[in-house]
Amino acid sequence: MKRNRLPRRARQTPDSELLTRLATRLSQSSNRVEDAWWEARLAAHIDGLLANDGEETLIAVLDQLYAGGSRAYDELADMIESCAETRRADANNGLDAVMIAVPLLAWSRFQIPSGPIAAPQMEALRVHLQAHVLAADAKLGLSDILYSPDQLPQNYVETTQLAEKLAKAAVHGRNLKTDPAQLAETMSFLSDTRYLLGAVAAPRGAALFRWQEDDGDPAESFRQWAIQGGDALRPLLPACAVEFLPALAYHASVRDADRASRPWSLRAAVAFLQTVLNQPAAELRAVVAPFHDRQLEEFRIGFTQRGSSDVIHGVVWPLLEHEDENNEAPTQIEATLREAGVASVLMLDQRFPLEFCDDCGAPLYPNPEGEPVHAELPEEQAESAPRHLH
Repeated sequence: MKRNRLPRRARQTPDSELLTRLATRLSQSSNRVEDAWWEARLAAHIDGLLANDGEETLIAVLDQLYAGGSRAYDELADMIESCAETRRADANNGLDAVMIAVPLLAWSRFQIPSGPIAAPQMEALRVHLQAHVLAADAKLGLSDILYSPDQLPQNYVETTQLAEKLAKAAVHGRNLKTDPAQLAETMSFLSDTRYLLGAVAAPRGAALFRWQEDDGDPAESFRQWAIQGGDALRPLLPACAVEFLPALAYHASVRDADRASRPWSLRAAVAFLQTVLNQPAAELRAVVAPFHDRQLEEFRIGFTQRGSSDVIHGVVWPLLEHEDENNEAPTQIEATLREAGVASVLMLDQRFPLEFCDDCGAPLYPNPEGEPVHAELPEEQAESAPRHLH
């Protein structure tokens, strides 16, 4: 997940000053023993803020450190994420728990499902996660919902609250009942990510994941999960093309899914256009351009048919954290398009404003003449297409 940090003047408070000092001292530490000393104090302060709805303080200090280009920003961001997704045992004989996400990428001409998961499928998912992802002594708690990105926790405090519920479920080895009516509405896109959320609990010092064990291997663990767990997940996503991603701690998993969703959305767009136009990918042309607000925010890709300037579809390739004007996104975009069979790729280098349609809010995409325009499928294909194509 990209953290957009724009400089702003924030009022200093005792909490923010202490947070800044602890993160800065941690970033200046020269050895592991001192690291542990500062980490313990920083974590305790962050835990207090998360428990008392201190989101505004956390974000203000992150903004300040990011604007200053300080190494302390990364230390603080990592520690906030760790505190939000981790529940530590109160006693040495208790269980530590980590919130996890199990992501998958999907595309479909129809609406990609999300929402409640039936009990038999929950049991199958639990069995395969226990067998292929979790360590032998670890316990699992799962939420009985297939989440869309719109339904994930929207900030650190919400993540902490959900992690607490999932950790309690994991300690008792049961599932968390979630009311879908309390979740945000899911937007409908051609390609999107879905998440199974849970928590893994184990005695302090014990392995949480299969690959931490002596005979464990991350690649083999993922391969087996994709095969066995995939069979359990596919019935939840009828009429969808699906790609499975590794199960990891929550924030790392969501970041990996954000990264993987970009080439996936391009390949999905090409497959979709081949289907609705009944034409091979070689008959498509892609126009790639950078779009800026105060800085480069994303690349947008407009698709046309060869010999036409009309943009019939568009895809957004957002920049993620630590990516800027010097990133390799244009090379990755062109390589992905060519691998998908698009022979004509036009790369534009002029600066485009971050514009959206005034009527429907959809992004505007570049055409071959270098103009940002609305993407519109030909009339005869538009009726069978998803409402949101971007």
